[in-house]
Amino acid sequence: MKLQINSFEEYQEAYKKSVEQPEEFWAGVADNFFWKKKWTNVLNWNFTEPSIKWFEGGKVNITENCLDRHIYQLGDQPALIWEPNDPNEAHRILTYKQLLQKVETFATVLKNNNIKKGDRVCIYLPMVPELAIAVLACARIGAIHSVVFGGFSAQSIADRITDAECKLVITSDGSYRAKKVLELKSIVDDALMQCKSVERVIVLTRTRTPVSMIKGRDVWWEDEIKKVETQGNPPCPAEEMDAEDNLFILYTSGSTGKPKGVVHTTGGYMVYTGYTFSNVFQYQPGEVYFCTADIGWITGHSYIIYGPLSQGATTLMFEGTPTYPDAGRLWDIVEKYKVNILYTAPTAIRSLMAFGDEFLENKDLSSIRKLGSVGEPINEEAWNWFNEKIGKGKAPIVDTWWQTENGGILISPLAGITPTIPGYAMSPLPGVQPCLMDENGKEIEGNDVSGNLCIKFPWPGMLRTTWGDHERCRQTYFATYENKYFTGDGCYRDKDGYYRITGRVDDVLNVSGHRIGTAEVENAINMHADVVESAIVGYPHPVKGQGIYAYVIANPHREDADKTRADILQTVSRLIGAIAKPDVIQFVTDLPKTRSGKIMRRILRKIAEGDTGSLGDTSTLQDPTVVDSIIEAAKEFRG
Repeated sequence: MKLQINSFEEYQEAYKKSVEQPEEFWAGVADNFFWKKKWTNVLNWNFTEPSIKWFEGGKVNITENCLDRHIYQLGDQPALIWEPNDPNEAHRILTYKQLLQKVETFATVLKNNNIKKGDRVCIYLPMVPELAIAVLACARIGAIHSVVFGGFSAQSIADRITDAECKLVITSDGSYRAKKVLELKSIVDDALMQCKSVERVIVLTRTRTPVSMIKGRDVWWEDEIKKVETQGNPPCPAEEMDAEDNLFILYTSGSTGKPKGVVHTTGGYMVYTGYTFSNVFQYQPGEVYFCTADIGWITGHSYIIYGPLSQGATTLMFEGTPTYPDAGRLWDIVEKYKVNILYTAPTAIRSLMAFGDEFLENKDLSSIRKLGSVGEPINEEAWNWFNEKIGKGKAPIVDTWWQTENGGILISPLAGITPTIPGYAMSPLPGVQPCLMDENGKEIEGNDVSGNLCIKFPWPGMLRTTWGDHERCRQTYFATYENKYFTGDGCYRDKDGYYRITGRVDDVLNVSGHRIGTAEVENAINMHADVVESAIVGYPHPVKGQGIYAYVIANPHREDADKTRADILQTVSRLIGAIAKPDVIQFVTDLPKTRSGKIMRRILRKIAEGDTGSLGDTSTLQDPTVVDSIIEAAKEFRG
């Protein structure tokens, strides 16, 4: 069975087969990959425990599918193009042959530092080629990688290292982000003061920031590479992995305040990311593909590294931000490398829109053939701007819906193959069986209906567990609705059966496409000495999509409200990272609570949105007058 769908009729046939004969369908897809040993059983599953196993008995290594198998035909083709933060610094291009050699070399470095199959490795690096090399080197030897986004705080890193019991950390002296230099090694040093499992830290030189190197623990990346090179760079064979062996852990914010480690396994994830990349973007040989995400998030894992490389694509990786040194940077990159496919976030699109069209003047975007959006639903205005100004009305837009837990895209148009409507994720990919559920656990049939989005059948790329806490996985994703995977998102299915995602229905916010747990931010705010209690809600933000609105009860003796706000922001930044800082902090004397003490966030959300005319019945609150005082304070605060 061929991997890529090339017409609407083929999509309909593939979808029908994937629902009626799912095992036969996915076995046909998996046959497009290189297996050391064929599976004995395609699928074994139940959503009650939950237990999901794909391609059982199959032996495979994902790096052989991303690198080795391309060497003979595509060895001299660019695999990875790297564009630095500073446009005046030299870019780097690694061919498939060169990338394989660097991955084998660093995989040997890992072995030399006592890392073996099953060990956990924390990676906290800037967006440089060595980040992709480190990820692939871990997968090469069967070590489980846990990449932490380069903007997270020491406490966030410590939480993740401790939870996964990481043995080794890979970091750099620092990283560049627009005009800033972030001292990554220093942040890691702070984190490691509370982590007992780490035996070794490998430090890459990037910014030449002075760092503290601890004897016996810390080694330089470059020194370790030289040791291997002096041995004549022996090849590092790929470890034979079972299809269900763990590939990586990626932490995502949870509603309890403790990050949860989403676990993805080798075979199913490989098959699903390769299949979705090929089909959603309709990738053609030789095209230059540019995903603007960070590898610290799932989008970077699936659609900068594993998906594109498994299909022999040329993938472009960018260290900087879309607005540095000016708001024309992305368009300069498109022109410089003749980018054919651009996959970015609605936040970036809205931000660039706000700068005006002058930054598009004299930019040659004629190479663009396909556009993609990821991270959150894209609003119609941004979709139209993206379509007209960037795609010139000729490049199909794929508005992709999926999550960290999903491994790959679940609902999306296939570029130029299936229909698109601005703001809609549209149709499920083959193998994905969505359904809408009501609050009583009943499936909502028919079209022109809204409900909670669930999936009723497994797909190969889905999470298998949450690291060290399977019960949390069950409770979060499989306990809400019987025999369903619950996405946590609300959804509208229109009269024609197309899907539009309407946002989170749980206590998790989607800020600039990044999932942030309200409890996590509240915990951080409450750590501030002057804070008694806080409540976080999301509100519509013109650039981020969803902003963070904090209602804070502070000690009455504080005198300078602005200074207290600044101190709270610093506390959140220190404990979680700048990405979780509230956009608005409103001081209140009390919070609306039920008689059992539960904070009524629904009411706070309405107030934050400025919609105070439909608050519903407040008479059941412990003190209904609290709502009026918060509304009055909000008016005064905004005024």
